[in-house]
Amino acid sequence: MLSDKPLTKEKLDQYLKELAKEYRKRSGKNTPAEIILIGGASVVINYGFREMTYDADAIITASSYMKDAINYVGDKYGLPTGWMNDDFKKTESYTPGIAQYSEYYKTFSNIVTFRTVSGEYLVAMKLKSGRQYKYDMSDIIGILWEQEKEGDPLTIDRIKKAVCDLYGSYESLSEEIRKFIENALKNGDYENVYSHTRQYELENKENLLEYQEEKPEVISGDNVDDVIAVLRRKKNEK
Repeated sequence: MLSDKPLTKEKLDQYLKELAKEYRKRSGKNTPAEIILIGGASVVINYGFREMTYDADAIITASSYMKDAINYVGDKYGLPTGWMNDDFKKTESYTPGIAQYSEYYKTFSNIVTFRTVSGEYLVAMKLKSGRQYKYDMSDIIGILWEQEKEGDPLTIDRIKKAVCDLYGSYESLSEEIRKFIENALKNGDYENVYSHTRQYELENKENLLEYQEEKPEVISGDNVDDVIAVLRRKKNEK
């Protein structure tokens, strides 16, 4: 369930500051922690094309007091359970190498250090995830778009290296995903491609929700792409 309090960069900073303060209260001043913000939180912090996210996926290295601090901040600000979570570590996109390529963001209360992922490494993670019904594909285009505007365009060689650094080989990505990024780079019209890609994701999400109402418990992580393809084909045939 989506929160009715989406996380903007400003709100994220507010909650991170409060989280560090509460963690220090509970754990004391001699138990430092590190949180690497990934996914949508990293996008919102590092780029302007996307204004908000609905949760903060993270890699959390901290004492057991951190969970209590996260729950406290969630309760205080009316955020959903799991507003910050490390469920990402159970997905294929996770690799311990992310820490090595993360970047310093901020430290609050002299005890919790926050880091993010950006550039080609964030693109690599989004490519590995490759969900066609969330923000993965449009985020990739948005990152390419902003990097170009900032005068630091991402090339296929940089992206391939990042994928290899994190996941061992470029071929670890599906052929469909490799074609997606290669075609996007060749096209270069990121503003237009972003708009079309975001619309595509929204349509897929709507189709999946409708299908789930009709046939609950059919969709799984293993078959979701196949279901999307079938649903889109049926819609196009109408």
